[in-house]
Amino acid sequence: MIVTIDGVAASGKSSVSGGVARALGVPYVSSGLLYRAATLLGLEAGLDLHDAPAMLAHLQTHPLRLEPLAEGNRVWQDGRELTDELHSTRVDRGVSVVAVLPEVRAWVDAQLRALPSPFVAEGRDMGTNVFPRAGAKFYLTASPHIRAVRRAQERPEDVPAIEAALVYRDELDRVQSAPAPDAVVIDTGPLTLDGVIQTILAQLPAQFTSA
Repeated sequence: MIVTIDGVAASGKSSVSGGVARALGVPYVSSGLLYRAATLLGLEAGLDLHDAPAMLAHLQTHPLRLEPLAEGNRVWQDGRELTDELHSTRVDRGVSVVAVLPEVRAWVDAQLRALPSPFVAEGRDMGTNVFPRAGAKFYLTASPHIRAVRRAQERPEDVPAIEAALVYRDELDRVQSAPAPDAVVIDTGPLTLDGVIQTILAQLPAQFTSA
């Protein structure tokens, strides 16, 4: 009873996953927030984000807790909520560096696999690596320009700058952000948010919608 929703950066994974989770009455799990939180802690500690042993040691001494909710995930570190700080530009710039570190990926994967199902899991490799036996898998994509326009509506930044950053991010994420062979690929460009959600709900196996 796990639905995975993977996809490229700014493809709408979080909004779509939240909508699908609410429709099913289950939590959704955002793997990206854990990578962002790890990045934030590394930046605040002045660590070299490329230094995997140092990053992992810091995570082990400053454990993070993901609170998966259908209305939006929260991340905590020793009583401090980090959620609102995780979508800053500096975290954007560093998260791809942190997310390719095998040690950090293994740490995040362990946190996710420890969560009780059912839930909707969104990220880069939920369907390929973290939950390869998930009962339903989807992959969201859209052109860099469309994604940049959407993100510009959330942040006071220029579309060309956002688009350039997304193209760069796509290249960094290419290895771990490929769709699972059995995933349904959805181009979100021509669809509204509700349209994407309804497309996924219509393709879920009966056991998900009747649970």
